[in-house]
Amino acid sequence: MTMATALNPAAQLQHALITRLKLRQLALLQALDRHRTLGRVAAEMRVSQPAVTKALREVEDIFGNTLFERTSRGLLPTAHGEAVLDYARRWLAELDATAHALTSMDQGRAGRLRLGITQQVPQQLLTAALTHLLERTPRMAVMTREGTTDELVASLQARELDCAIGRSYDGNASGLVQQAFYQQEPCMIVAAGSVRRLSRGPLDWARLAKLDWILPPPNTPMRRTYNAIFVGAGVQPPVPLLETTSMRSMEAVLRREPNAIAIVARDVVMEMESSGHFAALPYQLNWNLPPVSFFTLERLVEHPMVASLKKVVTQVAGQMQRGSGRQAP
Repeated sequence: MTMATALNPAAQLQHALITRLKLRQLALLQALDRHRTLGRVAAEMRVSQPAVTKALREVEDIFGNTLFERTSRGLLPTAHGEAVLDYARRWLAELDATAHALTSMDQGRAGRLRLGITQQVPQQLLTAALTHLLERTPRMAVMTREGTTDELVASLQARELDCAIGRSYDGNASGLVQQAFYQQEPCMIVAAGSVRRLSRGPLDWARLAKLDWILPPPNTPMRRTYNAIFVGAGVQPPVPLLETTSMRSMEAVLRREPNAIAIVARDVVMEMESSGHFAALPYQLNWNLPPVSFFTLERLVEHPMVASLKKVVTQVAGQMQRGSGRQAP
């Protein structure tokens, strides 16, 4: 070790990680984070509790810090522990992705791509994305995961997804690249049998607030947007009948409850209306939903599969936007 390295704590720690840290030790940390008790970790790993204690001490010695503290609530990660756990999650997620990609290649496929999708992506756009991925030659394996934009961003940062199609995100998106590519209009939707009754008179937020609302979960970007609309109209935001981002749950309640109402993207409402069970209220909402955006990690921006998927969904979205007469974001 050179004098420069000896005087550089970061270089010393890096040397210790390279020469001493093992993958099974990262798996141990993940198990401790999951169970928060030595006994449960020992049972899962089929070793004695003293063996787990010894293994944890060895890992803490490598990192040069206490990673977990014993409390009445079990083991709790320290600040250093949280940082190391974040690293362990990302490293093990990368390892899992590599194993699946190599297995796919062994089966004659071109690899594996993990795509996140929000619920209110129009079917035409989703079909275009999946068709592009699944009709490649050689074929590739695809994993999709649905969630809110917050959940998809967290999964990207945890290296559990390669790219995602979600709403524009204004939170901490360190390490991510996002591009808005499709604008959606908001539209209020109710059961088809209730539309005539619920659409009487002009747009009145005070009247609408008394209905049985289906809203996104608390502390999500869309819930904050909807609450702001009510507040801007001088109305207390309603206490929702149902809080969900699941379209299936939303449809089930809309069909069952005569006063149920939700705000959904207009192009998605048009797809729902084709079933005959749902109808849009005839009110024009003078604001836009946060644009649909394509997300990926900075290091994957130039990845051929990610780049080609982004190009396809952007082109299809442009065609859809022109067909509807609306401007792209």
